[in-house]
Amino acid sequence: MLLVAYFILALTVLSVCAIATNGAVRGGGAYFMISRTLGPEVGGSIGLMFYLANVCGCAVSLLGLVEAVLDVFGADSTRSSGLQVLPQGYGWSLLYGSLLLGLVGGVCTLGAGLYARASFLTFLLVSGSLASVLVSFVAVGPRSITLAPRPGPNGSSLPPQVGHFTGFNSSTLKANLGAGYAKDYTTGAMMTFASVFAVLFNGCTGIMAGANMSGELKDPSRAIPLGTIVAVTYTFFIYTLLFFLSSFTCDRTLLQEDYGFFRAISLWPPLVLIGIYATALSASMSSLIGASRILHALAQDDLFGMILAPAKVVSRTGNPWGAVLYSWGLVQLVLLAGKLNTLAAVVTVFYLVAYAAVDLSCLSLEWASAPNFRPTFSLFSWHTCLLGVASCLLMMFLISPGAAGGSLLLMGLLSALLTARGGPSSWGYVSQALLFHQVRKYLLRLDVRKDHVKFWRPQLLLLVGNPRGALPLLRLANQLKKGGLYVLGHVTLGDLDCLPSDPVQPQYGAWLSLVDRAQVKAFVDLTLSPSVRQGAQHLLRISGLGGMKPNTLVLGFYDDSAPQDHFLTDPAFSEAADGIQEGGSPALSSLFPPPRAPGSPRALSPQDYVATVADALKMNKNVVLARACGALPPERLSRGSGATSPPHHVDVWPLNLLRPRGGPGYVDVCGLFLLQMATILGMVPAWHSARLRIFLCLGPREAPGAAEGRLRALLSQLRIRAEVQEVVWGEGAGSGEPEEEEEEEGDFVNGRRGDAEAEALASSANALVRAQQGRSRGEGPGGPEGGDGEGGPATALTFLYLPRPPADAARYTRYLALLETLTRDLGPTLLIHGVTPVTCTDL
Repeated sequence: MLLVAYFILALTVLSVCAIATNGAVRGGGAYFMISRTLGPEVGGSIGLMFYLANVCGCAVSLLGLVEAVLDVFGADSTRSSGLQVLPQGYGWSLLYGSLLLGLVGGVCTLGAGLYARASFLTFLLVSGSLASVLVSFVAVGPRSITLAPRPGPNGSSLPPQVGHFTGFNSSTLKANLGAGYAKDYTTGAMMTFASVFAVLFNGCTGIMAGANMSGELKDPSRAIPLGTIVAVTYTFFIYTLLFFLSSFTCDRTLLQEDYGFFRAISLWPPLVLIGIYATALSASMSSLIGASRILHALAQDDLFGMILAPAKVVSRTGNPWGAVLYSWGLVQLVLLAGKLNTLAAVVTVFYLVAYAAVDLSCLSLEWASAPNFRPTFSLFSWHTCLLGVASCLLMMFLISPGAAGGSLLLMGLLSALLTARGGPSSWGYVSQALLFHQVRKYLLRLDVRKDHVKFWRPQLLLLVGNPRGALPLLRLANQLKKGGLYVLGHVTLGDLDCLPSDPVQPQYGAWLSLVDRAQVKAFVDLTLSPSVRQGAQHLLRISGLGGMKPNTLVLGFYDDSAPQDHFLTDPAFSEAADGIQEGGSPALSSLFPPPRAPGSPRALSPQDYVATVADALKMNKNVVLARACGALPPERLSRGSGATSPPHHVDVWPLNLLRPRGGPGYVDVCGLFLLQMATILGMVPAWHSARLRIFLCLGPREAPGAAEGRLRALLSQLRIRAEVQEVVWGEGAGSGEPEEEEEEEGDFVNGRRGDAEAEALASSANALVRAQQGRSRGEGPGGPEGGDGEGGPATALTFLYLPRPPADAARYTRYLALLETLTRDLGPTLLIHGVTPVTCTDL
């Protein structure tokens, strides 16, 4: 048991020394080390548990001291013929423990200086007592010792037993080598390896006594490793020597029946009593002052709010007497339990949790491979740290599975509480270093040459000018990403040669706060460029890393509508009138300029807007243009389920409506991309109630059914559930029916047809789409006034085929005007052009 205990302690000591020599250690000891490594959530929870372990440890030491006093001076004691003057019983034991706690608490309240002097005095007393015991093993001859009678059934006493001190005898040693567990004298339960180890381990938990006093040490980075290693080595030597001498000279009866047998074999028994009392007082003082320092550090970090506010109070000399009194009161409550060995198991488990956390902290720092982790103490490795964590967890469950499970549950609840409260973010989280290390490793293994279409997912780059007007689009793009990369891009206009510093870097904080407040899973990428178009090229080329790079550009639609300020209406962005957030930081609304006023100059011209679309297609990027996303109801953009929302339609027009006769019923790569994006949106919980409708355009002389059959077969292969509808061109569209001859791709957008004809075709297509939307709402062909009043599901979002921009840049403005006509009054609409295959029918 001693070897197991000190093996665990040695591994933990190595971790403590490594962390203590890697930087300045302030007050709080083990709590400070854990919290500054694993973060406030884990550190705060384990720090509180370590504090409770010290509180209970103080109570255990005091109960042991009361037991030792009553064993000699108790009125009912049968083990001594001395002054049996102290009344016994639960109430009296509680009184004696409280008086002794008053003595210990008084010393600790007066400061670390008095505690240090008292500790040195007890060290001298214990050393003298120990020396007399060691000499007695050699100097005292064999003797028989009559033991106190044990209580028998019905209140009677059993005959007294006789123990023997045999001197050094090999037969005695051989008889003592077996286990031979007996009943616990306080609970009557049969003892086991685990229960005895729990009591034994309490005598080894002082390794953190020096670390807990880190705030009072002159040079903690030197004193903690040196003092801890010397103390552990010294105590291990003393324990081993005492165990060896006792088992060689005392028979099992004496060892089991008289736990004060050192007095019976001592040359001067009173000196043994002085040593026992001094040891218990020293342990209780160490636990109480250690607990108070941990509590003071917890209170200073303000992790648990007002409940620990009294522990912040300090004297003029810096002594945290408020934390001492706080701990004093808790120890008094623990004394009410009165069961020494029961408390010992709980205390041991709490200590083991703290030791495991110290080992885990050092293991995390070692695994993170951070350049700044350079401890001057080098006698450790990740193997010792990992073995320390595993040993502590194993012994926890061997000692008391219930207490171990309860302690881990308590740690989880405290961590959840601290996470909900929000802790300091300036400590540095080793989890971030570990994530960086792992992400870098896996990004290197993400080989773009191994990409396959069946594992394709959208990786979006959303270009945003001012997030005040783009908030609905920002959330809609988050729904479209399907676990893929999502980057928010923004171009700041300027030339670094003409500026004293980079204006982009200070903006990152505001954009990251925007991502947090909007609850989207996006990265932020900002750039500085003389024009938006060049900045978009920069972002398309360099955003992402390795195999995670955007494959789809998302833009808001370029029109003359006045931008809205969604910060004013979105509940997530509601802030105090003074523009200050909780915590004193500037409100998010003050970090972004107000929306552009109607008629004011724009940072992007129509030509550059269309040129940006053309640039993306040249780079083999898919393009999504979003119009009127602000009309989407909030429940469609929420993260919750849309099962309770009214049914609605998502309409998909997978054919180029500006070239309707160019192969009727045929769905190309771009059309399949539309279907894929609409299907992805339907997988989002907020869109589960949506019904997907796919429309195919037929000419006046087109035979119905053939194109629909081919599309249904394709949808079956692609596992897409949708309603297919064939629409005759010109139905509800007025007089804009195209001529019968085939037109080549780009005839209308490239100007090979007249402007009036192209405008008429776009108007006809717009009327056709609106007619189908009207029918979904129960309206007649004539629009809302001609409806039959049935009020069917409305169209929530429309997916349209985005034609390629014209080759002639002079026709960009006309192209944009055609898109405006095509999407006018359609409500929320996504114009999409896909250039990469995204669907697969293989397993």
